[in-house]
Amino acid sequence: MTARRVADGWVRRASIEDNRTLPTGFPTQVTALNHFTIATRESRLALWQAEHVQSILRKMGHEVSLLGMTTQGDQILDRALSQVGGKGLFVKELEVALEQGTADLAVHSLKDVPMELPQGFTLACVMEREDPRDAWVSSRYGSLDDLPQGAVVGTSSLRRMALLRALRPDLKIEALRGNLDTRLRKLDEGQYDGIVLAAAGLKRLGLQSRIRAIFDPQLMLPAAGQGALGIEVRCDRADVIAVLDSLRHTPTWLAVSAERAVSRVMGGSCSMPLAAYATLEGNRLRIDATWGDPAGRLPLVRAHAEGEVTQTEAAVQLGEQVARQLQHGVQAQTSAAG
Repeated sequence: MTARRVADGWVRRASIEDNRTLPTGFPTQVTALNHFTIATRESRLALWQAEHVQSILRKMGHEVSLLGMTTQGDQILDRALSQVGGKGLFVKELEVALEQGTADLAVHSLKDVPMELPQGFTLACVMEREDPRDAWVSSRYGSLDDLPQGAVVGTSSLRRMALLRALRPDLKIEALRGNLDTRLRKLDEGQYDGIVLAAAGLKRLGLQSRIRAIFDPQLMLPAAGQGALGIEVRCDRADVIAVLDSLRHTPTWLAVSAERAVSRVMGGSCSMPLAAYATLEGNRLRIDATWGDPAGRLPLVRAHAEGEVTQTEAAVQLGEQVARQLQHGVQAQTSAAG
């Protein structure tokens, strides 16, 4: 585990900093000044996310510094996450910093956060979601439909692999690991005809121009929590939890609570092609989910449900209902396949 404190004088990219503003509704002043340290991965996107939270907390009147860290997920680039430990590889070192008291909170891309946190840790809040959809990025082709037969598409997400195979079984899908900049570089070097990335990351880094097309979420269903930022703390840090409460975005919280409930019941991890996406209109929550066969032998299984939701418990119950539908569909597919 390596870590370094990112100094206040750390050079920021203007195009990134200019996109960072204080959302409406957050208090801009506090009665007591607190100092907080945010643990973060050191990729450009992770630092943007941590600085976004840092900027908000500073405008509320707090002193905030960053503790940059390298995680196992950042170091292991030659194998798929499903082969080396899954989502937790991106958060373990940050949780050690929280446990040891060298950091007070950790900012995560929520889709990288395991469905079950270690004892003593909690998600203090989930912030307002960016675009949750997947984006098509290519130097030569405007959309997935434009690709010739046998074209090479890069992704290491089993979810995306399963959904891409359902849309275009003729394509050659190859592994693509590394941070966002590394993936774009590999595309530009000609290793792939196109790649699929989360739209949120590209937009946060001011790279919207790289997006050739946005996938319809009903065709390329997003991962649970995609596009949302989650802030993790120790359960016993009531002081930090109280401060972060004002950053919580209730509609996003309810939606991702349902999505993560699907994954939790299904045992969702990087080793399972599983998608779950919820939308909230008024008090009505709709959640869609898709399961894919890791071996690619069985067709996709889809499920959805909707209902009135105003509390987290109801959102979780709706997600669990969809998960049970998926389980029944998977059992039927498996039985039919013999």
